[in-house]
Amino acid sequence: MSLENLQSTLQRIADIESRIGTLLPTAQPATPQGAPTFDEALGQALSETMGNQAAAPVPAALSGLIEVQAQANGLDGDLLKAIIKTESNFNPNAVSPVGAQGLMQLMPGTAAELGVSNSFDPVQNLAGGAKYLKTLLNKYHSVPQAVAAYNAGPGAVDKYNGIPPYKETTQYVQKVMQSYQAYQNAQGG
Repeated sequence: MSLENLQSTLQRIADIESRIGTLLPTAQPATPQGAPTFDEALGQALSETMGNQAAAPVPAALSGLIEVQAQANGLDGDLLKAIIKTESNFNPNAVSPVGAQGLMQLMPGTAAELGVSNSFDPVQNLAGGAKYLKTLLNKYHSVPQAVAAYNAGPGAVDKYNGIPPYKETTQYVQKVMQSYQAYQNAQGG
């Protein structure tokens, strides 16, 4: 199984778990005291087998586009790469189960608000996604909170006055921050 297939499968599992969680919010599987949960064990196994995959190579065709948008929006290019890697694994044709599209997984309504008419056009998607990320960074003055808002929406971050306690969002923030650190380390920064 390729890394992309594994990531796609894990994302689908997380989406299904999230949907089940909304139907049965109090259902928690019994775990012996001190034993890791399934998610913890899976996360540990993935981090051991994937090693430095958090800093997966950026496709050459996208590298320059990412840097241009990072500079145009006053963003750290490594943060932008980490968001894109986590959102779509650099796939400009990605579509999530909830309808988010393109490299930065823009929802159609958000894309329209950002002036993106074609979310599958890497230039438009990156321009819109980078602009949106910059507005979140300006609002929260915190990279983790801005990343959480990118995933769960600003309303959720505002409601909880920080990173919402949603499993998907906390895992998302962790993945982005790990990738961000890995990209910085890869460049000696």
